[in-house]
Amino acid sequence: MKLSDFNFELPEELLAEFPAENRDESRLMVLNREKRTIEHHQFKDIINYFDEGDVMVLNNTKVFPARLFGNKEKTGARIEVFLLRELNEEQRLWDVLVDPARKIRIGNKLYFGDDDSLVAEVIDNTTSRGRTLRFLFDGSYEEFRKKLKQLGETPLPKYIKRDPVPEDKTRYQTIYAKNEGAVAAPTAGMHFSKHLLKRLEIKGIDLAELTLHVGLGTFNPVEVEDLSKHKMDSEELIIEQNAVDIVNAALKSKRRICAVGTTVMRGLESSVSSQNTLNTYQGWTHKFIFPPFDFSIANCMITNFHTPKSTLLMMVSAFADPDFIKEAYDVAVKEKYNFYSYGDAMLII
Repeated sequence: MKLSDFNFELPEELLAEFPAENRDESRLMVLNREKRTIEHHQFKDIINYFDEGDVMVLNNTKVFPARLFGNKEKTGARIEVFLLRELNEEQRLWDVLVDPARKIRIGNKLYFGDDDSLVAEVIDNTTSRGRTLRFLFDGSYEEFRKKLKQLGETPLPKYIKRDPVPEDKTRYQTIYAKNEGAVAAPTAGMHFSKHLLKRLEIKGIDLAELTLHVGLGTFNPVEVEDLSKHKMDSEELIIEQNAVDIVNAALKSKRRICAVGTTVMRGLESSVSSQNTLNTYQGWTHKFIFPPFDFSIANCMITNFHTPKSTLLMMVSAFADPDFIKEAYDVAVKEKYNFYSYGDAMLII
């Protein structure tokens, strides 16, 4: 399949600027792959599609406030710095994106905070937009991280034109987030409320967790028509024994195994054994899933509605069949479902 196969007209007003008032009351479209049916519900109705012994796999990564605003030495120009990943704890080295990139050169210093209490020096141009910064900070590492948190903003996706509001701190995060390291939220999981998780638990649905620290690579545009030539950025992935045991037991008893989000699906498919079971994993993955693809672990997935030509749309199309997804997306646009990070959800069974 080619990049142009994943293009469609998405009206701008369907890009959700704010989340639903209550997490579990966003809309839910249910696709049944076998029957080729499309149903419309609220997210909390998802419980009706699962039985005791079924498994939901969650991504417990936690978003950190990765967007900083600083000023360039001498000119005072306002520069946005987006923290991508920490390279070296001791030396305070970070890979970052800077905007506007053309104004930043090696050797430039950037000042953060009203009192310029944090300074960074540009030491490398890593990519066309990326840079490596060394933060110059005298205190302990704990104090340094505290300072980053204090100065950082919730890294809302660029399509959201408004400034962050206090509620974004909690809403652009799943309620089960615990391992900090993502610069974007695993958005399919943001529809779960405490009440819904409790109801799932009472019904006997098992929850397994993995950690995949979402980077911006997930959202990088695909710039090649031949999808086999697209390279995904690497993201850190951790799958522990407990999750492996839960998932493999469900595989053995042919239960429903639901990947909550594209990040979970990518994580699971990055660690498949030769017997098509799940292995533990600690490392990096740059798995890119597009049609055709044979899935080994999950037989069901929850996902949001994705933007045209995105790698996320390609993965969902591989899972549900490209023609069926195209039909579902036509319905979603017609029925005015909300798209993207703060948008509505889809369950594919």
